[in-house]
Amino acid sequence: MGSKPETIAYLSVKEYCFSKKQIQGVVEASQFKWTFIYFFNKGLLTVNPPLGRALIENALLRFLLKKDYELEAGNQYKFTISAKF
Repeated sequence: MGSKPETIAYLSVKEYCFSKKQIQGVVEASQFKWTFIYFFNKGLLTVNPPLGRALIENALLRFLLKKDYELEAGNQYKFTISAKF
């Protein structure tokens, strides 16, 4: 039985603004790099550039929904995606 495919994503929080209710940051996985803005009061996530966005969007949103109040600006985090890319 082979191991399941996975990719490690690295997230860097650039800004956590409670008054705007948003988190801005960068996420990198494999050769891809995206910027994101997460509006935690609405559960809304925007990811740019669009190239490869479908690869990261759902996994990133799940991570942010689970960890948003634990994240701090200037810190780096990582999470595992159940896909190889």
